[in-house]
Amino acid sequence: MLKNKQVGILGTGNMGEALIHGLLHGHLCRPDQIFCSDVRAERLKTIREKYGVKTTSHNTEVVKQSDILILSVKPQIMKPVVEEIAKHLDLSKLIISIAAGVPLDAIESCARKDLKLIRVMPNICVSVREGISAIAAGKHAIKDDLMMAKTIFDSVGKSLFIEEYLLDAVTGLSGSGPAYIFLIIDALADAGVKVGLSRDDSLILASQTVLGAAKMLIETGEHPGKLKDMVTSPGGTAIAGLHTLEEGGLRTTLINAVEVATQRARVLGEMMKNSLISQPR
Repeated sequence: MLKNKQVGILGTGNMGEALIHGLLHGHLCRPDQIFCSDVRAERLKTIREKYGVKTTSHNTEVVKQSDILILSVKPQIMKPVVEEIAKHLDLSKLIISIAAGVPLDAIESCARKDLKLIRVMPNICVSVREGISAIAAGKHAIKDDLMMAKTIFDSVGKSLFIEEYLLDAVTGLSGSGPAYIFLIIDALADAGVKVGLSRDDSLILASQTVLGAAKMLIETGEHPGKLKDMVTSPGGTAIAGLHTLEEGGLRTTLINAVEVATQRARVLGEMMKNSLISQPR
C-alpha cells in the first residue's frame, strides 16, 4: 500500500524515530521513500546515519515531496509549523497528526483550508513496536487513507479505529497507561525485595509477569476475570493477595486515574484548540 508513496515526517523525536524504524523494519518503505525534518542538526545526523533516510532542516522541503505527511511535532509548536507549511498543503496529501490534544478542525482552521486529515493517538510503547494507536478520521479522509494510516501504525504495534471525540479517553487509558503499569511493576519489585528477593530478580519477575499476563489475555481472547480465576485456588496465595488488593482499592484507584487523566486531556485539548484558532476561517 505504501510501495509508491513518499512519506514525510516533521519531527524526529521518540515517536518520529519509532515510526521510521517500524516502516523500515516491516519493509513497508525503502529509506529513500522517507524524508524527515527537525530543528536539531545533530538529531538529523543521527537519524540519517542510523536509518539511511533523507533529512532536512526545512519543513517545506519535506511537505513538497510527500504523499503522506506525519506531523510528529510537539502540540505547543503546531501552530507555527502549520502556518509555515500551509501553502504547500492540499487535498492531494494525506496528513496524519500525532500531536496530543490537537483537534483536526483546529489544524484546518490554522491552515485556513480543507485538508485530508487523520488524527492518531499512539503511546510510548511504539518505541519497542508494541504500541497501541487509536486512529480517527477527518471529514475528507476516505477508506484507503484510513487503511494507509493503519498500515503505518500497525508497523509499531496494534491500532484501532475510533471517533475523534473519544481520543481524550484513549489518552487517559492507553496514552497514559504505560505510566500506570510502570508504577505497578515498580511496586511489585519493591514487594519482592521486601520478602527477600534481590532487586534485579524482583524486577525481572515483575516485568515478565506483566508481559506474560498481557500476552495470555490477548492470545486466548478470554475475559480477564476468567483468567484471574484460573490462577486463584480455594484458600490459596492468589486469593489472599487479591483480597488485599481489593481492600486497598486498587480497582477503584485505577478507574479514577483513567477518569482524571481523561478530564485533564480534555482541558489541555481545549486550550490547544484555542491557541491554534486565532481567527475564524
